[in-house]
Amino acid sequence: MTIHPNGKHSIAIGKNPERSREHNRRVVLDIVRQHEMLGRAHIAKLTQLTPQAVANIVDELVGEGLMMELGRRRSGRGQPPIQFAVNPDGGFTIGVEIAADHIVTVALDLSGRLRESRVVALRDPTPDHVLSIFASELAAVRTSIGSKLLGIGVVMPGPFEIEGMTSVGPTTLPGWGGRDAAQVLGDACGHAVIVENDATAAAVAERLFGAGLSISNFCMVYFGVGLGLGIIQDGAPYRGAFGNAGEIGHVTVVPKGKKCPSCGQLGCLEGYVSTYALKEELAGAGITEMEFADLEQLHAQNHPVIVEWVEDAATYLGPMVAMLENILDPQTLIFGGALPDAIIDDVLAHLAPLPTSVASRRQRDLPRVMRGKTGQLTAALGAAALPLFDMVTPKLELSLQTPAAAPA
Repeated sequence: MTIHPNGKHSIAIGKNPERSREHNRRVVLDIVRQHEMLGRAHIAKLTQLTPQAVANIVDELVGEGLMMELGRRRSGRGQPPIQFAVNPDGGFTIGVEIAADHIVTVALDLSGRLRESRVVALRDPTPDHVLSIFASELAAVRTSIGSKLLGIGVVMPGPFEIEGMTSVGPTTLPGWGGRDAAQVLGDACGHAVIVENDATAAAVAERLFGAGLSISNFCMVYFGVGLGLGIIQDGAPYRGAFGNAGEIGHVTVVPKGKKCPSCGQLGCLEGYVSTYALKEELAGAGITEMEFADLEQLHAQNHPVIVEWVEDAATYLGPMVAMLENILDPQTLIFGGALPDAIIDDVLAHLAPLPTSVASRRQRDLPRVMRGKTGQLTAALGAAALPLFDMVTPKLELSLQTPAAAPA
């Protein structure tokens, strides 16, 4: 989907010149993926490609095993059209989230279905230890799936290559400063690796599989160990000049407040609104070694530390929501990550009433804030989605152009 300046949605369209062939392949795959199954004529109508161009692309994708023929579907008089779908067994992608305290590995098939997920605790986040676990986890997943590996995505907490803000503190990875992460990870597993900021990858996951499926412009507030922001602009991730767009965790919200263990500044948002901050407060109350299920249970019991953290989080996040709306003008903000859905829902409920911003319109297609749908695995799913995104999603800078006249 793309969105035009008037706010109306339209499906990404193809370009008929041969020079746009890769774009057209992505358009066809994306349209068929979204609709689950389509005939050639319907694909041509939706993409505004010529019937011959669609036939050639579909035949090519079927020949490569990326799409499959499902047979004929009756739809009135005449010969029913042959239906096509993305072939889930045409290949798979692997996504890995390397966080400060755990590694999550997932595998997605070509249709985006989760085939496998593995979570291991990380006691030593230094490179040598991480690379060893990374290689063994990938080998186990590749053996289990057994299909064609289309790509590997890895997400790590940012910011990247910032003096004084990298490789220090409980929300970052020590020892990685100055290393080419993509290179060393690729060397460890013997396959090219895409490395991305965890919040950006989480936004890609929501764009492909979750609440952002038909939303072209949104922000993803991501609760990792720290706090980050993924930005989807015109259907594609916005990364900034150096891959660090969305580092809202290091915005000062309390002047002369808590010292941030990651950057040394005072009063960073991440110090008050993050999974790490919540677990620190629980530790202060004598509750340590908190896992995901433990947080769910404490929230269900209305534990006072959880209740207070939710109220504080909403207090700090409300103005942040309005600021992001005023700066980026998204259709909505999606909240998700490594917190139970019930806690995120509670935070969203406590945001009301939100401050006035450019998003304060009576007529809205979407709420100003909403919870994501990809859950605890969102960053790893986003990592696996990165190579899939490049394969099946049209390049929006092309799809927003006026289509060329179709050749005969």
